[in-house]
Amino acid sequence: MSVRVHTIEVPMPLRMGMVNCYLLEGAIGWVLVDAGTSRNRGAIDWALTDADCGPKELRLILLTHGDFDHIGSAAYLREEYNAKIAMHAADAEIARTGDMFAGRTRSNAVAGFLAPKLVKFGKKERFEPDVLLEDGKSLNRWGVEATVLHLPGHSAGSIGVLTADGDLISGDLFENLDGPRLNTIMDDPDAAHASLLRLRALEIRTVYPGHGTPFKLTDLPAEEE
Repeated sequence: MSVRVHTIEVPMPLRMGMVNCYLLEGAIGWVLVDAGTSRNRGAIDWALTDADCGPKELRLILLTHGDFDHIGSAAYLREEYNAKIAMHAADAEIARTGDMFAGRTRSNAVAGFLAPKLVKFGKKERFEPDVLLEDGKSLNRWGVEATVLHLPGHSAGSIGVLTADGDLISGDLFENLDGPRLNTIMDDPDAAHASLLRLRALEIRTVYPGHGTPFKLTDLPAEEE
């Protein structure tokens, strides 16, 4: 069975735009990729209900990286749906401590102070991941025919999900707000370009970014490399 991608677009605070979560519908289960902010719980609950994905169907909450606009509702969803949380080890310290710059080479004191307050990532939202994912990990055991790709750049632990159909959930490696491009915020630009070169060699049908609309990898400007 092909993997069907359901887009869940939820608003960020202070009209800062939208963030995408993706619900992957597989042969025998569902995987939620990213969990929005803690202020998005109602929108995500509604989207799961609308897709007929309940506590018995949601098998895994997979986080592409540790930014608060992508992990904010993960702890809540784990409790409500009894689904495990999975992410890469290099970003897990962000989830444990609430330090958005844990594991990053670049820091910003102002952003580090304001971010958890703007998106409401406090002690109740912190969590210990149940599963630490590595490059090449299959999601078949959770009912979805897809593979995890380690795609560092935006953060050290950024990952993507490549389905058997060739659809890539890219997290914040890419954005498509006014045209597809590498994300404007990168902790390690060299690593990001290496991740892009790796993806160029794969058969990818559609890219689903963390922010913005889906696009073809071939539409990405060559100068991004």
